[in-house]
Amino acid sequence: METKYIFVTGGVVSSLGKGIISSSLARLLLSRGYSVTIQKFDPYINIDPGTLNPYEHGECYVTVDGHEADLDLGHYERFTNIQTTRANNVTTGRIYQSVIDKERRGDYLGKTVQIIPHITDEIKRNVKALGNTGKFDFVITEIGGTVGDIESTPFLEAVRQLKWELGKNALCIHLTYVPFLKAAKELKTKPTQHSVKMLQAVGIQPDILVLRTEVEIPAGMRRKVAQFCNVDPRAVIQSLDAPSIYEVPLLMHAQGLDDMVIELTGSEVRSQHADLEAWNNFLRRLREAKEVVNIGLVGKYVELQDAYKSISEALLQAATYCDRKLNLVYIHSEKLTEADVDEKLAPMDGVIIAPGFGQRGIEGKFVALKWCREHNMPTFGICLGMQCMVIEYARDVLGMTDANSTEMDPKTTHNVIDLMDEQKSISNMGGTMRLGAYDCRLKPGSIPAEAYGTEMVKERHRHRFEFNHEYRRAFEEAGMKCVGENPETGLVEVVQVPELDWFVGTQYHPEYSSTVLSPNPLFISFMKAALKRAEKKEK
Repeated sequence: METKYIFVTGGVVSSLGKGIISSSLARLLLSRGYSVTIQKFDPYINIDPGTLNPYEHGECYVTVDGHEADLDLGHYERFTNIQTTRANNVTTGRIYQSVIDKERRGDYLGKTVQIIPHITDEIKRNVKALGNTGKFDFVITEIGGTVGDIESTPFLEAVRQLKWELGKNALCIHLTYVPFLKAAKELKTKPTQHSVKMLQAVGIQPDILVLRTEVEIPAGMRRKVAQFCNVDPRAVIQSLDAPSIYEVPLLMHAQGLDDMVIELTGSEVRSQHADLEAWNNFLRRLREAKEVVNIGLVGKYVELQDAYKSISEALLQAATYCDRKLNLVYIHSEKLTEADVDEKLAPMDGVIIAPGFGQRGIEGKFVALKWCREHNMPTFGICLGMQCMVIEYARDVLGMTDANSTEMDPKTTHNVIDLMDEQKSISNMGGTMRLGAYDCRLKPGSIPAEAYGTEMVKERHRHRFEFNHEYRRAFEEAGMKCVGENPETGLVEVVQVPELDWFVGTQYHPEYSSTVLSPNPLFISFMKAALKRAEKKEK
């Protein structure tokens, strides 16, 4: 069948969950036998979110091909089990950069370069890039921001043109907010009506409306919305608050969202029924889990939980498949000291030492790691968390009291974490990063090798500094083993202290590859170790 293009726009307020609706629709279409991909178009001028503070934009997600992407791509992968690439996330910055590069090369033959048609044509080219591969029946494109934002205007104009050009092969789903005024005890549809009118004013008639609400919207009110917004009453769908984001596909399916999309795009019906057996199994275990597992996450961005979104979701998935209810406790590494570490960590069953960049909050991570190591707490260090494991071990076990990373202290005499020689001559910060999926060979019998069930894995990276190979023998002799390395470069990827029950650090980010239907094995292994500790405490 011809590729169909679905555009998901938002109105009234941000953070309504366009990414969750897009991911839920993708899950439903996959369950009906179609091939699907999702892409995110972000209106900000940054080339990518790689240089954004997590407080600004939440977690920076990384694709297998090494692109730093919006956190919604994490939702896409967790819901669909499909790996995304750089083609799945495009920003205004990338669009303008591409157009300016073409202008400098003379590709426009001396013409005046304008937003229309040059910027909008570049947006359209990127929208259709995945569809033109011939691999997908549906390409779902989420437009970031809200209708009415100045930044979104070129994207909406591109959507208008594509809807006109593609006819029945394109449709628009508009997500809006229906507030409930407690004082008046009334739901209000006027914000939705205004939002749709703004969309119509730029030439786009939405085909389906999804109404975010905290209160059930009566059928009569949904018909009113349909009438005022020129939408089929069947195509007005409510999205009530759900106990878990993973319930949303079922809520959308119950209201026929997938059926409407198939019907409105004139798509051949591959399957009358959605195959959601594995998805429902996960949700059943999620709902039925009663016993709690307590995991502490030590990091410096804990005020904004989206900063660790992939980790929190990977932990939720692992806990669910272990039939436990996750209680994730965020512990601010800047505020963690030797005076209160026992009080904060003793109630935990397992501890995550979070990734990040820079000096701030790092001493609190060392305090946490020393306590965890001395109390045999199941501990998982990820990226900078793994590097902190190495530094703390060097200081307290190897006696190198000033051991550090040259990221934190360029003058340290024991640079156990350092840049590789070939990185030191590169001035562009992005040029020194190791990004994307790399091979890792695991030592037979190690915890990671046992967890994965194989000695060769491929996981994603986002870091600049490395374990200094010159210190490897000293660490191994002192009890911290290097149990994973890149087969091409010999760079250390995984460390483990075998004398402890579960004390593992990974230079890579295993959370990026953890999905609802395929939870990451290392998180499952960590969760099982945490449960063993919990059982010991209960006895």
